[in-house]
Amino acid sequence: MPTEKEVYAGHAVEYEALVSHEDYQGNILKSIEKIVSLSGLDVLDLGAGTGRLAGLLAPHVRTMLAFDLSPHMLGVARDKLRRFARDNWLTAAADHRFLPLTARSADLIVSGWSVSYVTVWYPDRWRGEAEAWLNEARRVLRPNGYIVLFESLGTGNESPQRLTHLENFYDWLDEKGFQNKWIRTDYQFESPETASEIAGFFFGDEMKERIRRQGLTILPECTGVWWLGI
Repeated sequence: MPTEKEVYAGHAVEYEALVSHEDYQGNILKSIEKIVSLSGLDVLDLGAGTGRLAGLLAPHVRTMLAFDLSPHMLGVARDKLRRFARDNWLTAAADHRFLPLTARSADLIVSGWSVSYVTVWYPDRWRGEAEAWLNEARRVLRPNGYIVLFESLGTGNESPQRLTHLENFYDWLDEKGFQNKWIRTDYQFESPETASEIAGFFFGDEMKERIRRQGLTILPECTGVWWLGI
């Protein structure tokens, strides 16, 4: 089972194979549309990875800029976004604490399964790194803009479960006044064998054996949604 950093550096294809099976009920897009109307917005996807959120939103917004530290992941994101007829997107390698943008250049920031790493990868200074991220988000957003974040509340369980290594992140979002809810983003696979192979690579041997033993083609997942108006 690779670490997060190993995935982002060299396993974009495997990562895309996983997330392409995620949220088969379409709850991610529905949750964003309940927070903000997407029509006509200039949107930033920070920590875009292989374009999971950018691919969902690009057909519905005015412009989409997808940023990630990993050029490897962005290569897959570009391939995904090219499948859309509209030429309204751009990808670029960038740290989401230091964006190559002018102030007040976006209406909406989305970020999935990414911002939390500033609290995980910098345990001795996580609060300062989180504040730097939020300050940069405030800088590039226009008045009345929104931040919408997604983060895991447990894969393989039917109800939300706060993950121990993300406790600082969850608490910090509460401190900053983010509203929150949770949604199901279940994975749907063609067969238990496919589910075991793909999910087991990321979630480990215990998950792989559970899928095989139970014959799962639907793997439950709970995801938190946090949002803040600026």
